[in-house]
Amino acid sequence: MIVRQFISWIRSAPAGERAEATRSLARAWLISDLSEEDHAAAEGALLMLLDDASPLVRQAMAEVFARSAEAPAAIVQALSLDQPSVALPVLEHSPLLIDADLVDIIATGDCQMQCAIARRIHLPASVCAAIAEVGSAAAALELIENAYAELAPFSWDRIVERHGHLAAIRESMLVLQDLPAATRVALVAKLSDTLAQFVVARNWLSPDRADRIAGEARDRSTVNIAARSRGEDMRGLVAHLRATGQLTAGLILRALLSGNLELFDHALSELAELPRARVSALLHDRGGASLQALLKRAGLPESTFAAFRMALEVSHETGYVDTLGGAARLRRRMVERVLTHCATDPLAAEPLLILLRRFATESAREEARMFCDELMSEEAVAPLQHELIAA
Repeated sequence: MIVRQFISWIRSAPAGERAEATRSLARAWLISDLSEEDHAAAEGALLMLLDDASPLVRQAMAEVFARSAEAPAAIVQALSLDQPSVALPVLEHSPLLIDADLVDIIATGDCQMQCAIARRIHLPASVCAAIAEVGSAAAALELIENAYAELAPFSWDRIVERHGHLAAIRESMLVLQDLPAATRVALVAKLSDTLAQFVVARNWLSPDRADRIAGEARDRSTVNIAARSRGEDMRGLVAHLRATGQLTAGLILRALLSGNLELFDHALSELAELPRARVSALLHDRGGASLQALLKRAGLPESTFAAFRMALEVSHETGYVDTLGGAARLRRRMVERVLTHCATDPLAAEPLLILLRRFATESAREEARMFCDELMSEEAVAPLQHELIAA
């Protein structure tokens, strides 16, 4: 009886009053002890109100039903397809929307709708993949910042591919502790390419020089990222580097000259298509023939063999650095010994010598920076030491 009176009254009531009345009716449907007849009548009235000319009425329903698992499924479905001002709370919170519904709305909805879905709690991998594939940059950013989103590795890669040129996307991804190493390298590559295009467009550098500088920056960052990678993360990184053409002799030599034996082993294992244990055994064979056969099978240029052989000899003498920073920086003494050896090797090609000279310059500058940092630290600590002694 009450519902009939409501339907009669609402036909002529102002929009604001209709919205408040609709809110009350929706709450009554959820929590009031209505008779079976009144309950069905209330649902019918709410279904009728989906056609109300004022979005305020539908917004009122959406706000009441958005978080409820007991809400009428048909009404929630209709609200999710309404205009954004009505649909957003339902898209962000309703437990009644299935994955297929969400994927369809991501494909057909606007940026606001995509962002609302990207903020959902317990967002499954299939929905995340849809946002990564067709979602806007804003939706991708919401997804990255959603701690409850289940992003598969290929979804991370797709976000980088589509939106990695945007600073906000890169910054949000790079602060994540569990971001796959391969994805970090892809982001660095995007940044390097963006910067190279920028300086070339400004005529600050020639295209060739910009590409070379960007490539060197990518290699430095890659070795730095690899120094923090282990196990499956390292294998995924090396596979990505090979697939994108970045697993070059120069990068592998940089890894070895930085003391990063794990990246060096994984790289040769990937290129030679041999188990890592077999590669490690061949590398520890001091005879030299095994190393040459391994490098040849990996497809590395023969002109680089002498550099790899000398670098391994030096590393066996001095040992490897077992710290993250140590495995991310070129080791100056190792670089200089390899350069001295290759400078007298008739088989060493000029491009290799140029690369080693750049490595030597880079390692010398890095060592100088570290020395100056240590001096500054000592100067900062000295007054405190004097105070302690005086006390």
